[in-house]
Amino acid sequence: MSGNLTAEQLNELSKETLVSMTLSMQEQLNTLNSRLDYPTGQIALANSNRFGRHTEKLSQISGQGCFDEDGEIYFNEAEAIHDTDPDPEEPTVETAVKKRTPRPKGKKEQDLGQFDVYVLPTIDVPEEELIRVFGSPDNCRRMPDEVMQRLAYIPAGWRVEETHIAVYRSRNGEAKFVKGKAPAYLLRGNIVTPSLEAAIINAKYGNAQPYRRIEKDFRQNGVCISEQNMASWTIKCAERYLSRFYNYLHALIREYHVLQADETTVEVVKDGRKAGCKSYMWIYRTGEYYGDRPIVLYEYQKTRNHEHPLNFLEGFNGYLVCDGFPGYKTLSRKAEGITIAECWSHLRRKFTDAVKAADGSKHPAQGQIAEDALQMIAAIFHAEGKLKDMSPRDRQRKRKIKVRPLIDAFFTWVHKIADDKSILMSQDTYDGIRYAINQEEHLRVFLQDGEVPMHNNCAERTIRGFTVGRRNWMTIDTISGATASAVIYSLVETARANNLHIYHYMEYLLTELPKLREFASTEEETKAMERLLPWSEELPEICHKRGR
Repeated sequence: MSGNLTAEQLNELSKETLVSMTLSMQEQLNTLNSRLDYPTGQIALANSNRFGRHTEKLSQISGQGCFDEDGEIYFNEAEAIHDTDPDPEEPTVETAVKKRTPRPKGKKEQDLGQFDVYVLPTIDVPEEELIRVFGSPDNCRRMPDEVMQRLAYIPAGWRVEETHIAVYRSRNGEAKFVKGKAPAYLLRGNIVTPSLEAAIINAKYGNAQPYRRIEKDFRQNGVCISEQNMASWTIKCAERYLSRFYNYLHALIREYHVLQADETTVEVVKDGRKAGCKSYMWIYRTGEYYGDRPIVLYEYQKTRNHEHPLNFLEGFNGYLVCDGFPGYKTLSRKAEGITIAECWSHLRRKFTDAVKAADGSKHPAQGQIAEDALQMIAAIFHAEGKLKDMSPRDRQRKRKIKVRPLIDAFFTWVHKIADDKSILMSQDTYDGIRYAINQEEHLRVFLQDGEVPMHNNCAERTIRGFTVGRRNWMTIDTISGATASAVIYSLVETARANNLHIYHYMEYLLTELPKLREFASTEEETKAMERLLPWSEELPEICHKRGR
């Protein structure tokens, strides 16, 4: 039957025909609604990502909704792990009653104590005022001054450094000349100095400012340096000097037991391909628990091929913490000695997206499974967070008691959900369930070693400096510029991770590296490079951040 029926035509139809038509229409509506659920959920997810809070935290208390080994739900974490620790140590009254932390005394003096103090002229009391109050200046004595401290800002200054090199010539007419030894220049024939180049690097790579903005800032101080000159100086300094230290750090990072990796896109305009092609900036850093001597290294590559980390990590033997990108799994199969430990935050993100998408669909109940998964993962993060300050050996031992039972219960529940064909779930929730099952082997790896973190958040936080800068300068012009950026971002983020003052550390490197000649042996190179490391005892005190 085609076309729309009128009321008179419907009245003439038999009861059987009307029932058949109604059932057919219900089936069509259900089909249309099911087809609309997915795009509606994706729109809700896109709106949440663009306009909502970028968080994966739950509104409930951490640890809610745990599961036992059979997949049965509990109300809190304590019930789920009671059997593993039935007799915990009882707290004392002092530890149970939390007192309000008093405001520390002398905090302002401590904050301002790192700066030089310039004493202003004393504000004295006029003699007339003393006579009015005391009758005579002799009727009073001076008490200790009331001291008030405030912080003043001194704008950056500029100066021209003029070097005079003495030249001598023979007086007896011979063509003999001798002159003083010229200092090591960054770029002979250019006005750039280590302090100027360090300021440019700090502004662009430390504070995410594009060259054009730095140029405008310089012009306000009467200094006219074009963005082309700044880019040229930076690339040349990276190629001639900073890359030597980068290569030394590259060799050093492969000696660590745990590394973390991530990658992000970048557009390079003149890379020999059509406009808009994606290139990649790879990041490798030492494990989160190596807080005393962290190293961060970037590497630019045109593609996301697994051969890039394979070549970069040649000679590395240990654990690599990363996301679920298939290239990393290929890396573990091709490179002996590398074990992949996958990130639990990425798994949590799958279910977070499923909950956000379900909130915008017509069937929000379909997100209940994702919410249950988030509750379980929250309990795992909560238990792991308590072990953060432990030694690797104690952390591994406690993980077997506190964390492993929660993980076993989680995957038991995941497999139970996946095997139950009667459960209806959204596509996003299904993708999260399948992701958990497919990555289970690598998600469990962190339980093997106390030095391996359960997530890759540390690498993601480190790469944020690059992504913030990318929003400002948008693209990189050439491959040489991208390679230089990888070198400089590596040194800047390594300095930041070691709590160094980026400007002063870069100035120190740009002052010392031009003095280094070619090394006659590996031992000689190692000795010279060790002096420049962020944790070197020979590092000038000014390179360390002053303050608390």
